[in-house]
Order: sequence, then C-alpha cells, then structure tokens
Amino acid sequence: MPLDQIGQTLASFYDSLVSEGVPEHLAALVRRVRQSEVAPAEPAPPYAAAPIVSGERLALVVEDDPEVRALAETLLEETELGVIGCDSAEEALEVLRTRGGEVALVFADVRLAGAMDGLQLVRAISTLWPRARLVLTSGHGVRRPEMPADAVFIPKPWRAFEILVEAERATSEPSPPVA
Repeated sequence: MPLDQIGQTLASFYDSLVSEGVPEHLAALVRRVRQSEVAPAEPAPPYAAAPIVSGERLALVVEDDPEVRALAETLLEETELGVIGCDSAEEALEVLRTRGGEVALVFADVRLAGAMDGLQLVRAISTLWPRARLVLTSGHGVRRPEMPADAVFIPKPWRAFEILVEAERATSEPSPPVA
C-alpha cells in the first residue's frame, strides 16, 4: 500500500486514534484530512498541476520567508529531486496527503505561518510518512529541538553544502523501514 494511502487510511480512523491517546498535533492533522475529504471542491493548488513523472522523488521546502524558500528551492532544483515549496505546515500536509509517497526530503523551518510549526510538522510526517528524510532548520538560537531521532537539525544560516548532502542522502540511502 503506498504511503499516501496509509496517511489517508489513518485519517479515516480519527475517532479511534484519539481514544487511543494519539498526540493532539497528530489528531489535528487527521481531523483536517477528514474535513478536506468532505469539503466542497476547491481549485487545485499549484503543486497539484506539477506533472507526475513516474518514479520522480520530491523535495518539499516548508518556509514562510519567500526569499529563504526560493533560495532553498533553487538549490534543491540542482539535485535529481523535483521541488515543491510551501509557506505553512498545513500546505505541506496537503501536498503530502496527495503526493506523500513521492516525497523523499522535507526541509522545514521551525517557525512557520499557520497553526502548526515545523516541529509539529516533522513529528506528523515521521508518523504518517516515515520514509521521508526530515531536515529541520531555525535561526532563532534554537539548538536541536525535541524531534524524531532520524530527523536532522541544521541551524541557520545554513550552507548550501549541508542541504545538498541531505538531498543526496534522501535519494541514495535506503528509506527507513515502515514499522
């Protein structure tokens, strides 16, 4: 079963997940996915129009500063990954909901626009799409925050080389097994 379908399946079990003690940030994610399934159709977001190339792997850049996001996107476009930029965790989760099985790398800032921050985002991705390589960054004096053990923290200002190394790892190292 593709990982994006696993995420959708988990969303269908929202009530039982909450009763079993799923952390609130994951419960909120599941609630949003369920609501989007019954919400009236909206125009497709720009990333949905991106052509799906068979076997293409994606890098997801989640940054609310447009200049920093553009810089990271431009850098990652030099790799073999397709690149999608998002300015909020909620937008990133929507991309993952539709194309999660293709996402090899998520590069996210700790502070984001919207209700969720980058820490909540990487925790949700670690649970729902465990094969994605997670890279978190912050320029606010944050040392490695409490996050999944397999996630990488790169403080700002990051160097292009650091991001390219993580992109290479996302495409060349085996994905972690799905538990």
